[in-house]
Amino acid sequence: MKHFVKISIAIIILLGLTACEDRLNIQTNFPFEVKTMPVPKSILKKQTVEIRCQIVSEQKYKDEIYTLRYFQFEGNGRLKLANQEPFLPNDMYVIPNRTFRLYYTSLSNNTQSFEVWIADSKGKEQKLRFEFNAKKEEKTE
Repeated sequence: MKHFVKISIAIIILLGLTACEDRLNIQTNFPFEVKTMPVPKSILKKQTVEIRCQIVSEQKYKDEIYTLRYFQFEGNGRLKLANQEPFLPNDMYVIPNRTFRLYYTSLSNNTQSFEVWIADSKGKEQKLRFEFNAKKEEKTE
């Protein structure tokens, strides 16, 4: 019986020592969502539309980096952040803040559609899709 108790205590101590880790496991991978304000359904050629965006997540991790890339698959236009050069399709750009504004300028008289992909530094992505119908200028007589 004493032998059984000694073996049981030794196993418990051994399990306790092997279960401990030197490093603290800190979660840095949080889901996120990108919320946008409503945008117009129609746009004139050379008109610029503001798209207000906010990245929302359960937790905020200090070193989290968000990036943006876009692809226009119908029509022709330019997308950019305020006071920056227009984005090139499929190139990746760092988003400076969780709240930001995109500006889309129409360069055609046709329907325009594009997707914006927002990704975090852990590889999670969210897709936003925008579509603008062509608005014809009203002629005044």
